Amino acid sequence: MSVDHVLAVVPATEVEVSGRFYAELFGRPPDNNPMPTLVEWQVRPGAWVQVFSDPQRAGSGLLNFAVDDLERHLAGLRERGLEPGEIVAASKGVRLSKIEDPDGNQIGIIGGFRVEY
Repeated sequence: MSVDHVLAVVPATEVEVSGRFYAELFGRPPDNNPMPTLVEWQVRPGAWVQVFSDPQRAGSGLLNFAVDDLERHLAGLRERGLEPGEIVAASKGVRLSKIEDPDGNQIGIIGGFRVEY
């Protein structure tokens, strides 16, 4: 199997409310709004985060974003009015902070990530 795109789907109770949160998280409006129940951001070439209306599953999503400078990214989130958690050490130099969207979906912001350990 050859994969051309990865689409991470985040279940939301209200797309408008969650869409505003993710716009603050990414620091920009969505890249696409193909239907009233879906907004999406391209976070890397071929990698998308989709916020989709799915009230029954809302709050059960888990996302992790690896960033180059954890402190800088968390400061940017705070400047945009979001409240990421404290940085905790994971393993082998990896550190992370968590934040929840309006439905309780958990987002990990990871520093020190690498492909091989």
